[in-house]
Amino acid sequence: MNFFILSLIKAGLIAFVLLTTLAYLQWIERKVLAHIQLRVGPQRVGPHGLLQPLADVVKLLTKEDLLPPYVNKFFYMLAPFLAVTVALIAISVLPFGPEIEVFGVKTWMQLTDLKIGVLVVLGLSSIGVYGVALAGWASNNKYSLIGGLRSSAQMISYELPLALAIAAPLLLSNSLSFREIVDTQAGYYFGVIPRWNVIPQIFGFLIFMIAAFAETNRIPFDLPEAENELVAGFHVEYSSMKFAAFFMAEYANMVTVTAVATLIFLGGWHAPFPVEYGSGFIPTLLFVGSGAIALYHGLHPARPFDRITLPITGVVFFGIGLLFLVPVLQPILLPLFWFTAKTGALLFVYIWIRGTLPRFRYDQLMKFAWTFLFPAALLNLLITALLVAVFPNQ
Repeated sequence: MNFFILSLIKAGLIAFVLLTTLAYLQWIERKVLAHIQLRVGPQRVGPHGLLQPLADVVKLLTKEDLLPPYVNKFFYMLAPFLAVTVALIAISVLPFGPEIEVFGVKTWMQLTDLKIGVLVVLGLSSIGVYGVALAGWASNNKYSLIGGLRSSAQMISYELPLALAIAAPLLLSNSLSFREIVDTQAGYYFGVIPRWNVIPQIFGFLIFMIAAFAETNRIPFDLPEAENELVAGFHVEYSSMKFAAFFMAEYANMVTVTAVATLIFLGGWHAPFPVEYGSGFIPTLLFVGSGAIALYHGLHPARPFDRITLPITGVVFFGIGLLFLVPVLQPILLPLFWFTAKTGALLFVYIWIRGTLPRFRYDQLMKFAWTFLFPAALLNLLITALLVAVFPNQ
């Protein structure tokens, strides 16, 4: 197949899946937070609120797009475009699975493979700071300016421990290509324990995740948009789709960071234990079990429309579970399942932390970065480098 046609097909699929994920990640977050707080969450638009993201998109598209007269118009318009563009471009270098064959055509489950993919993602995350900083400055609003300044200082400070936490497993894998990093994590210690980088680099993984929370401006590091201090922070003067662009960029950055953590630390698409121990049947059991639960609740509905929606959901889950048993589809579906499961688990941690922890004071935020996280990341890198030099072939 023509390379350009294949690339367009893959780009279309990735864009569709990513944008759908961004929309429903918000729905999942609202539902999880609601359960944490003993509420029901979105419930009115569609069954169990499943059409709420669509309603939100329609609302933002049809909302009046205000342009305050006192803003710097060029940079005011550039900021959301820059933020969302940089956030979406990073997905293009991340692999989601191994090489597959579809209708006789071999291709990788990745848009493009760069030998310096890790550096590209780090560089894009650095450029993302400009979107927030420009939004805060160009809005000509004191609350926006403070939010932009906070974000710039915060993201620059936490990029150092983030990069150092990534550098340690790179010494183990000896590569900057995401695909090669995942390949070095294939196999199992003693035939059972996965050879993931998170096992020798557990401290590096924890440092990476803490810094990632700060890089994406999420609780407990959401100081740039602290509502009780800055109204809404750097995007207080934005409305309609320009506000939606910042919203989309935040969730896209969350997906990117969790995918990077999965690839570098958690073995990418490799299963946590060998196929002979049942890793190939776990997706089937999960989907078939979920389908059975949905069918059971459909027979005893809590609401009238559940009598229709839950059996349909159950049948769909049953069908997906049975697809994992088809030998031809297993090389495609199993890697995708394990990659998605690991990334989804990390995204759930993001939401869980938001519903659990309070916000830091700003001085605590900066002190934590420079007096603890940065020295800890540097020490972890030095110890890793020493061990790699002493035991080069291990």
